[in-house]
Amino acid sequence: MTATIALITGANKGIGLETARQLGARGVTVLAGSRDPERGREAERALRAAGADVRFVPLDVTDARSVQQAADWIDREYGHLDILVNNAGIARGNPPGETDLDAMRQVYEVNVFGVIRVTNALLPLLRRAPAARIVNVSSEVGSITSMTDPSSPLARMPSSLAYPSSKSALNMITAVYAKELRDTPIKVNAANPGYTKTDLNRNSGFRSVAEGAEASVYLATLPADGPSGILWGHLWSADGPADAYGVLP
Repeated sequence: MTATIALITGANKGIGLETARQLGARGVTVLAGSRDPERGREAERALRAAGADVRFVPLDVTDARSVQQAADWIDREYGHLDILVNNAGIARGNPPGETDLDAMRQVYEVNVFGVIRVTNALLPLLRRAPAARIVNVSSEVGSITSMTDPSSPLARMPSSLAYPSSKSALNMITAVYAKELRDTPIKVNAANPGYTKTDLNRNSGFRSVAEGAEASVYLATLPADGPSGILWGHLWSADGPADAYGVLP
């Protein structure tokens, strides 16, 4: 049987590394994208030691040449791509009234333009797969409804302008790609890991990386009758269960 091939950007640590581990445990051949070669190879070794079929792929989502080289290499090695997880992301910035535009541009270059750059470069390979899945790792802070709901814990959290707005943009990007591809077997969804303990938030989250990766893995392995064009993942509420999952607004 032909192996299922998955590319994960930013797979050298945090949720990306755990997503690679969980998909690898399901028998998926994982291409671990990392802009840092040393960290990428270290992740490859660790995942292989755990029994996963993993190959490190040099990939800087902000560099068009790097992205195209990765796409060309996947084409030569495998000829198609079944799963793309746009996981790479950064957080920068100050309170909205003190926003530094250079910092904001850095966030958008990775979280927004990087996703478009990678997706468009890999789309021809995804179209060759029987039923490809695209997962954009977003966030509940990108949900305008959730962030402005007085009953939501999110409404009481201080936040910068750059990161939440980049995830709002990513949610719309997800919806529009899903709309373009609605007559194909490709499904495009956004994953909400929840407030996960990673370097991104200086390890202040209350969810583990194993829990944080669950939404990406679920959406990456959707059956043929699964949804497309939604934001799905952990549901954080003041009085709800800690392990609730579902569609976010």
